[in-house]
Amino acid sequence: MKKIFGLILTAALAITLVACGSTTSEDATTEMRTVQDIKGEVSIPVNPQRIVDLSGASDTLSILGYDVVGTANSDGYDYTKFPSYLEKELEGAEILGYSFQDTMDVEAVFALEPDLIIISTMQEKMYDQLSAVAPTVMIELAQLDWREDFMNVATIMDRVNEANTWLAEYDAKVAQVSENIKATYGENTTYLSFLASGGSLFVFDGAGLGSLLYDELELAKPIGMPEQVDVSLPVVSYEGLASIEADTVLAIGQTADMEALIAHPVWSNLPAVQAGKIVELPASPYFNIGYSPIGRLAFLNEIEALLAGMNE
Repeated sequence: MKKIFGLILTAALAITLVACGSTTSEDATTEMRTVQDIKGEVSIPVNPQRIVDLSGASDTLSILGYDVVGTANSDGYDYTKFPSYLEKELEGAEILGYSFQDTMDVEAVFALEPDLIIISTMQEKMYDQLSAVAPTVMIELAQLDWREDFMNVATIMDRVNEANTWLAEYDAKVAQVSENIKATYGENTTYLSFLASGGSLFVFDGAGLGSLLYDELELAKPIGMPEQVDVSLPVVSYEGLASIEADTVLAIGQTADMEALIAHPVWSNLPAVQAGKIVELPASPYFNIGYSPIGRLAFLNEIEALLAGMNE
């Protein structure tokens, strides 16, 4: 823990810098610009060098050409490590927590000496403490529309052109993979992805892998799907799972959860199981992967091989 004196000194210096609108080192002045977040207008560096992101947008920032010194883009099952698909992009950044936590270690943030802090409304209770130390932008995440969240960050960071370029390449990949899957397995083949966790079954529909399968790859959705109405994944019982008429199933879970799933009598009677059309995936990283732009691209790059593996 830092001493109280150190915290007061750091905060006082930061308040002075924000008030002045620029920072001066031995031979450089930090140019500032004004952006609009949900709190109002915020003055941030034109070219931030020490970004701390707690919102979960560190992957987007990487795409836009920024490095972060602190992040909350940790693995959903182990907050001490990065998801495998972000290990390269976030190498060297300090993990400060998980983006769905509402509080994190403020002193750890201070210790990184950020010149810009990005949080979501999830961490609103931390706003006053953080904004006293460095310019702090609060974003509101749509969560069911990753593109909206992606472009929101790009707009704030003034990197819309870079974002559009990445999206164009991503969409070209989506179109090619969609064409390949439909040509190989048929236009009307249906797909279901769900997470087995703690005895419950969470179905991906309008978010995560569900939005990738249905909204972007435009693969057929099974009859009997529960509808996703907010960020929470809809939950079904084993009987509810049996009522979903899926030709192909992507089942995600930790080892113990998968063992319990496979041991349940409903599982062995599923038509997809009997036909051998099952892809079993570990919870880490596949629970998170559909919520990250970089993760979505990583999944696009491997889904054809995963489906092909069903027939080996």
